[in-house]
Amino acid sequence: MTDTTTAPGTAPRTPRSFPTPHFTDAEAGALVFPSSGSRSFSYYTPQKMRASMYEDVTFDVQPDPERHLLQGWIYGFADGTAGYPQDWTRLRATDWHRFRDPNEEWEQTIYRNNANVVRQIQQNLANARKADAYQQWTPTWTHFVEHHVGAWMHAEQGLGMHVFVAIQRSAPTNMINNALAVNGTHKLRFAQDLALYNLDIEEQLPGFDGTAHIAAWQQDPAWQGVRETVERLTAVEDWAQAAFAANLVFEPLVGELFRSHLVMQIAARNGDFTTPSVIGAGEGDYDRDLRWTRALFELLLTDEQFADANRQVAAGWLETWLPRALDAARRLQPLWSQADEKPVRFEDSLDRAKDRLVRLLDGLGLSAPALHGTPEGDRS
Repeated sequence: MTDTTTAPGTAPRTPRSFPTPHFTDAEAGALVFPSSGSRSFSYYTPQKMRASMYEDVTFDVQPDPERHLLQGWIYGFADGTAGYPQDWTRLRATDWHRFRDPNEEWEQTIYRNNANVVRQIQQNLANARKADAYQQWTPTWTHFVEHHVGAWMHAEQGLGMHVFVAIQRSAPTNMINNALAVNGTHKLRFAQDLALYNLDIEEQLPGFDGTAHIAAWQQDPAWQGVRETVERLTAVEDWAQAAFAANLVFEPLVGELFRSHLVMQIAARNGDFTTPSVIGAGEGDYDRDLRWTRALFELLLTDEQFADANRQVAAGWLETWLPRALDAARRLQPLWSQADEKPVRFEDSLDRAKDRLVRLLDGLGLSAPALHGTPEGDRS
């Protein structure tokens, strides 16, 4: 095709030609092969008959030399460590890529689930403001919320920012790192929930000290065991040990003890129906986080090649972290006597937390002998 059109009074234009497209079958999608018409990926084996969206967008996003990277790692660190080393934990696995998050967390679910939680909390707080719910609290319960419910945000912040966010790039597969990152997201969002709740009460309730939780966390003897244990967890370099100690030891013995066996048990008896809705969001987060943690360690502790060695390592971790968590739990005992209405005894709450932990460990084939003795320095 040529263009010879000229304007009146001008010299004729040189004819121009346009190249004809020439297809070489090298363009994307041109090659035909046995699965070229399939709408699902075939480079991995799905856990069920059909691959899920979670697997499609998560599996092999982080490849390694055992899968696809035949040339070896293409990036590394200044000390010579390359890629995602498997020796960043003492645990071993025949195939790290077998792990699947039972929550199937990926980008869409993270935003959707956390948005639903925040939306529900905001609605509950709006209803509390409308009903002047905070004004019905007794001075004793107000003191409990401003000091102790507020203090828990520091534990959540420490675990989220300095434990799970710190290790969310350390595991050898993207599937595990995703779960670690979401776990950190839950912790940070719950810490923010508690901080915003504290501010909301301060605006609505005259005399409420919105900064009292800082002194409680830093100076109250009841909280120093929790603080010490959280700070020790932030110093753990082995990512699997950090996740194991936080989700399978600290949370059942200390986190659920405070949230579920204390606050959610006594709040309503003291005229507070709002705090349990906020604390319940953290309990829901932990239920999700516990599911992926159990799935991962069930896989590692029953590994066909490394099960025995992994069990020995996990038993050593229990010997280290059980006494610390139990001591932190026992130091919280004074909190059980601070509210006007005390429907539960500390000993009963601690026994329930211990039973919960024993069941979790039994499901993994582990035992917790330290729970049946009385540690040195028992403060109960």
